[in-house]
Amino acid sequence: MSGFIEGMNRDQTTLFPERLEDWVSEDNLVRVVDELDLGALGFHRHAAARTGRPGYHPAVLLKLFIYGYLNRIPSSRRLEREAGRNVEAMWLTGRLVPDHKTIADFRRENGPAIRRTCAEFVELCRRIGVLRGDCVAVDGSKFKAVNNRDRNFTKAKIASRLAHLEKEVGRYIEEAERADRQETGEARAEKIAHLTSRYHRARLEMDRMVRLRRELETAPDEQISLTDPDARAMATRAQHSGHVGHDRDQLTPMAGAAKAALRRDDLHILADKGYFSGGEILACHEQGITATVPRPDTSGSRVHGRYVKADFAYDPDKDIYRCPAGEVLSYRSTLEQQGLQMRHYWSTACPDCPLRNRCTTNTLRRIGRWEHEHLWRRLTPADGTPRPR
Repeated sequence: MSGFIEGMNRDQTTLFPERLEDWVSEDNLVRVVDELDLGALGFHRHAAARTGRPGYHPAVLLKLFIYGYLNRIPSSRRLEREAGRNVEAMWLTGRLVPDHKTIADFRRENGPAIRRTCAEFVELCRRIGVLRGDCVAVDGSKFKAVNNRDRNFTKAKIASRLAHLEKEVGRYIEEAERADRQETGEARAEKIAHLTSRYHRARLEMDRMVRLRRELETAPDEQISLTDPDARAMATRAQHSGHVGHDRDQLTPMAGAAKAALRRDDLHILADKGYFSGGEILACHEQGITATVPRPDTSGSRVHGRYVKADFAYDPDKDIYRCPAGEVLSYRSTLEQQGLQMRHYWSTACPDCPLRNRCTTNTLRRIGRWEHEHLWRRLTPADGTPRPR
């Protein structure tokens, strides 16, 4: 082994046993948990009961939960294994190994308290100056939900289920009538009773589907999950799904929540092009939030070698566009498109323009401009890419 880095001999003994305290640094994040007022935060069973078998203190389970969150270990079974083999987890729990069911129950019963703990931690970081909070970045993500697909309902799924139940009810009625004609005695009575029971169960299920359909009419995204209300069916493969959620309407809610949590009068928020929405950017501006969001390129002109909107220079003083050929595109009309007031510009010189083939395949080249386009134009250059800050 000469010439290599050598580890400790497994059979070597030490004069003084090492302490668990020595294995965790003094600035470890989870040490903050010891200073939290668990009762004020709303944790259940923060005080020991006088009778019954002693349970785990909420601080022990909270430490383990935070450790799993920081190290990407969301599973309660994996946290149970880590508590028995990971030195850091051993220090956090005092070498206690809670059962995975205990960990899962703690997370389920103390959801609001855990959220308040996270808010308390953000407030602590803000007070000691670790968190400036003048700029926030947001992005979307998918999390595995605690909800079976059979307990998630959409309009299409409820309609399919109702159609299936109607066929079942009709079949039970036909079988009952056939048994009434062809069978006699106890066999007939037993079959009629069995079919009647199944018929009533199907009718109850139909009533439940009708109630869910009424609730679905008020659901914002036309989905209902019975086990986990926040769970949503989403496409995880490369295919289109009409009921998959998107980020486009989430910029203002996320920015507003961040502004409230950080207690700031102004805020700068960064997001990718999936969050781009003129209405959302305007709403952020009205709340004192500066949004930097790149505009997605939905035009195929650049791919085909033609001029794009960025090649047309806008003159705000004259309210005109000037094309690459030097012609003026004047304001002509205002139309509402997808809830936005769009101003349209074009020039009558297009038919005789020598650059027409590089500009448009139509008779005229029209440019549309949102009435509040200056809000995102001042944050992004002409090609829609955010300026470095």
